[in-house]
Amino acid sequence: MLIKTDFFPVPDGEFIFSSPPFLIPMLFKQKFFLIVSFLIVVFCGFGLLNFTYDASVLAPQQYYQIRSLHSRDGIGKFYLGREIAKVMGHQEMLWLERPSRRFTEKPDDLITALHLKPTDLVADIGAGTGYLSFPMANLVEQVFAVDVQPEMLGAIDFLAEENQVKNVTTILATETDPKLPINAINLALMVDAYHEFSSPREMMENLVKSLKPDGRVVLVEYRRENPLIPIKALHKMTRRQVEKEMAAIGLLPEEIIETLPQQHLIIFQKTNSN
Repeated sequence: MLIKTDFFPVPDGEFIFSSPPFLIPMLFKQKFFLIVSFLIVVFCGFGLLNFTYDASVLAPQQYYQIRSLHSRDGIGKFYLGREIAKVMGHQEMLWLERPSRRFTEKPDDLITALHLKPTDLVADIGAGTGYLSFPMANLVEQVFAVDVQPEMLGAIDFLAEENQVKNVTTILATETDPKLPINAINLALMVDAYHEFSSPREMMENLVKSLKPDGRVVLVEYRRENPLIPIKALHKMTRRQVEKEMAAIGLLPEEIIETLPQQHLIIFQKTNSN
C-alpha cells in the first residue's frame, strides 16, 4: 500500500512534511500509551518504597506500622521496630512435644528458675499442648493454660483428663486479651510465644491487669543475637527488644537469667505505675 505524503514549499526553499490524516490518531494513541505506561511505572515504584504509617500521628491506641513488603515469616505488622511473626498453627503441635526439647531448652531448669510457691496462681500464656503447664501444676495451686487456638486447648483438656490433673484450667484468649481474672495471678509465663502476639501492646496491658500487686511476668525467647541458633529470625528476640517492649507498658526487668542453652529468660516485676 502506498502512502501519499504532501510537501509544502517555504521561502527558504525547504519543505515541511505533512502526515496523512489517518496517521494522526495512530500517533496520538502511541503517545497516550507511553504516558500511561510511564505513570504505571511511577506508581509501582512508589509502592516498592514500602511506605509505613507513622504511629506518632495516629490515634493514641494505634501502636503499629503496616508494611506491604515484609518477611514471609511475618504478618507485615510492626511493633516498636519488630515485625510480628506468624503464629505456629495447631497442625504443628507435635513440634512442641519433640524429645530434643528437653536438651535444647532445659524446661526443668526453666521452671526451677521461676521459684514457684505452692500457693501461686500461674498463667501459661501461649500454652500450646501444655508442655510447661503440667509440670508447673505439680508445684502450684492453679495453672491457667491460655491460648488463642481452641485445638491447642482441646489437647490440654484431653491430657488433663487422661492424667487426672485437676488444677489446670484452659482459657480461650482473644488476640488482645488473655481473659484472666483481675488482680489474681502471681506469675505469667510466656515461652516462645510473645513474638507471635498479633496485638502485643493490648495483650500485655490486659495481662498486667490480671497480676497481683507483686505479680511477675516472665518472657523466654530464643536469642536473636546468636545467628547460629537454628530458629527463624522472627521467632527469636534480642534482649534489648524484649526490654524495650516491656518498658512500653511499665514493666522493668527484675532478673535476667542466661543459663538456658539457647533462650533468654527475663523476669519482669509489676510496679506501682501499672
